Amino acid sequence: MPKVTVSLPSDLLTDLDREAAWRELEQQDPQELDAALDRARVAMRAAGSLDATGLMRAERGR
Repeated sequence: MPKVTVSLPSDLLTDLDREAAWRELEQQDPQELDAALDRARVAMRAAGSLDATGLMRAERGR
């Protein structure tokens, strides 16, 4: 099968990506989606804070 390459403006590509993401979410079971979000929230809280300034200073000191 031949392949065709097309160029799309970035704003159109962004809209298409957003639409695809919404369609993907709509296919999910709402309870499974809520459970996944809860797990993500717990993981984010467990990750703690990020000291970006400290990381940059440590990197410069190498």
